[in-house]
Amino acid sequence: MSTNTAILSPEMPSEVRKAALLNLLTDEDAAVYQLVRERIIAHGPTAVDWLRPHTLSNDASLRRRAREIIRHFARQSADDQFLGFCLRQGEDLDLEQGVWLLAQTEYPDCKPEAYEALFDSYAGELRERLDRRAGAEHILGALNEYVFGVLGFRGNDEHYYDPENSYLNRVVDRRKGNPISLCLVYLLLARRLGLPITGIGLPGHFICRFQSSAAELYVDVFNGGQLWTKANCIQYLLYGNYALEDDYLVPLSPRRLLTRICHNLHQIYRQSERPEDTIRFQRYLAALGN
Repeated sequence: MSTNTAILSPEMPSEVRKAALLNLLTDEDAAVYQLVRERIIAHGPTAVDWLRPHTLSNDASLRRRAREIIRHFARQSADDQFLGFCLRQGEDLDLEQGVWLLAQTEYPDCKPEAYEALFDSYAGELRERLDRRAGAEHILGALNEYVFGVLGFRGNDEHYYDPENSYLNRVVDRRKGNPISLCLVYLLLARRLGLPITGIGLPGHFICRFQSSAAELYVDVFNGGQLWTKANCIQYLLYGNYALEDDYLVPLSPRRLLTRICHNLHQIYRQSERPEDTIRFQRYLAALGN
């Protein structure tokens, strides 16, 4: 189908222009669709109001493309919110809020309040299982049994560099993730239960630390919650030919943890040649001060 430049003229009356754009939106020619999509997006977020009724159209093509453009604006809004959060917040930012805002930049329909309620329910069940008078190994054993046994979380060995491993909503949905996202599950539960658990950013790996006046243990959450000692951490560094830096065993601040998540995604998108997402995460890292 050929286009008529007059139909796309910005001088055309608004309602006529809308009708023309909607008519051309279903064109089978990919070049035409991209041109029309750009023109609609140029109208800004107000286009969502007149596109939304067509997400229920009987025309499958119109329905799909209207939803795609609406999703574009939703992601754009989420992008602005996450950038604003990174720029406004300090070192001890609200990590839970940050990871849900990040999730919405990729999955704008993600409902943080639903996931927060889910974590609340997990924590409620765990309270019934934990004996706080017991030692650290017993507490971590109960936590591991619930997270990896009952809930079925696991490390995604098969597709380690899948971006979905880094978005917490998808980690919860699929019950699998990378080291840092599985540590996030641990940390969000620990936060609700008041357990002394923090995130430790080893080079090339991420683990949790349980530290009280009586015990110091490390948890390899990616590998089913294996318990490490400080000596195991040093052994990991030596075997990996990493320098023995004290900073490696210092808990990461919420801001640094969020930065590491964004850095991982930036590297994944760059290596998989996704330029738009690579640029997006460059902006996030700049806002986080990396």
